[in-house]
Amino acid sequence: MTGLITMADLTNEDIVEVLDAAERLLPAARGETSMPLLSGRILGNLFFEPSTRTRMSFETAMKRLGGDVVNLGDVSTSSVVKGETLFDTIQMVDGYTDIIAMRHPRQGAARYAQDAARVPILNGGDGAGHHPTQTMLDLFTIRQAHGRLDGLDVVLAGDLRYGRTVHSLSHALARFDCRIVLASPELLRMPPEIVEDLRAGGASVTETTDLYGALDSADVVYMTRIQKERFADEDEYVKVAGAYKLHAKHLGEVRQDMIVMHPLPRVDEIHPSVDATRHARYFEQAFNGVVTRMALLCRLLGVDVPGGEA
Repeated sequence: MTGLITMADLTNEDIVEVLDAAERLLPAARGETSMPLLSGRILGNLFFEPSTRTRMSFETAMKRLGGDVVNLGDVSTSSVVKGETLFDTIQMVDGYTDIIAMRHPRQGAARYAQDAARVPILNGGDGAGHHPTQTMLDLFTIRQAHGRLDGLDVVLAGDLRYGRTVHSLSHALARFDCRIVLASPELLRMPPEIVEDLRAGGASVTETTDLYGALDSADVVYMTRIQKERFADEDEYVKVAGAYKLHAKHLGEVRQDMIVMHPLPRVDEIHPSVDATRHARYFEQAFNGVVTRMALLCRLLGVDVPGGEA
């Protein structure tokens, strides 16, 4: 693999192999053992828009594996403000590092960066496009909870229009024959081309505005926040802000092993009362970003994880 730009870069077999490698890396991710598999390697973190979990988990992942990290830092203090192009930035960082993790506000920027780079690029989110490393940690979390990926009932809820996490995840779930319910306000429906693509591939896809009515039959409920920063018109944002607010009281009739996930940060779409329930998995999900990104770093750098092939 030269990089991971979208989930199309991974076969189903690749996905399972990465998740299996992540399982073997859990002790190292927790700091219980040392596995310096990437000693002497350097990760370049290029984040052109704000990030907490993705940036920090990439840095933690590389350091848990004995490697090192160089960060772009605040874009406002970089040469980007002097007019340096993305192509030139990538060419420069390419010479400093062995692999690059990048987030950029422009959809398609990660693909462009991979075309410009000699080292592998890991797409950490490109505008409203794709976020495949988030999808991998989401799949890891789902498999941890249910012991499988195949044939689950999954509700994706909230901002499905701009949410790159659900764009990537929906395609991956469809490949594992999951039944997908898309719950959102009308203004924030999944882009029609994505829905058409999912259905053309044979996926079971239902669209609804009734999140609460979809809870009882779900194995996974994946909440997302309404992304104010993606709206060009603030009046449009006001129309949908706070559309869904999941409380513990809504979980009385759900399946015992149903899990609630969220890519975080949350605003008010999951009430803190949910945190203490057996269903909450979003903080474990955030930790899983470390171990799955460890597995991906190893795979893209051609390093086998002990205990089997990565």
